[in-house]
Amino acid sequence: CVQPSVPPVPYYKISMSIPEWLQAVQTYMKMLQYNHTGTQFFEIRKTRPLSGLMETAREMTRESLPIKCLEAVILGIYLTNGQPSVERFPISFKTHFSGNYFHHVVLGIYCNGRYGSLGMSRRSDLMDKPLTYRTLSDLIFEFEDSYKKYLHSVKKVKIGLYVPHEPHSFQPIEWKQLVLNVSKMMRTEVRKELEKFARDMRMKILKPSSALSPMKERSRGKSLSPRRRQGSPQRRAFRRDKS
Repeated sequence: CVQPSVPPVPYYKISMSIPEWLQAVQTYMKMLQYNHTGTQFFEIRKTRPLSGLMETAREMTRESLPIKCLEAVILGIYLTNGQPSVERFPISFKTHFSGNYFHHVVLGIYCNGRYGSLGMSRRSDLMDKPLTYRTLSDLIFEFEDSYKKYLHSVKKVKIGLYVPHEPHSFQPIEWKQLVLNVSKMMRTEVRKELEKFARDMRMKILKPSSALSPMKERSRGKSLSPRRRQGSPQRRAFRRDKS
């Protein structure tokens, strides 16, 4: 029987520009294809240390199975490690459509003063975006506008911290340092919050929110009514690994 072709894992060449390299990474993920089967082939626990998630990413390159959005974020981090000029951070969306809520995540990219993204989705305009956006809010609003085409209203946007380029790090990824309840905010307010956060990110002055007390988690557009319980026991267990 004919073996299915396994796409070659991309490798960075000195001759490549960063946009060309990111395109090669995204092309590879598209060759793996989006997983429509309903079965998740790789278990991704968000609380795992980065080193463990990078092991899973290596497994993805060996198995060459279709992936979903969360796996694409982990794979994108793995493939862009060792490029210190490329900062990577998770961007999560919660949307509402036809009485149901949906969750999606992409890998935000910041390099040379421009923003873009890598990722996988059923929709071609809800995954990778070119490295051309001058501000983080321009990138987020581009996703929001893309969602509108599918009649999805964006309820929340969560932005994580830059992911370290150290693949053996025991630090977990910080997935939601900033939580914006965008459905209850004006765009001008959303832009102001995102730009302040992006500035702090570039200056590397932010610490993981879970290293702070739960009440200090940076959050905007939320009421101050009783909060939902913070974190699972797993998340608390990993807290001591964070700097």
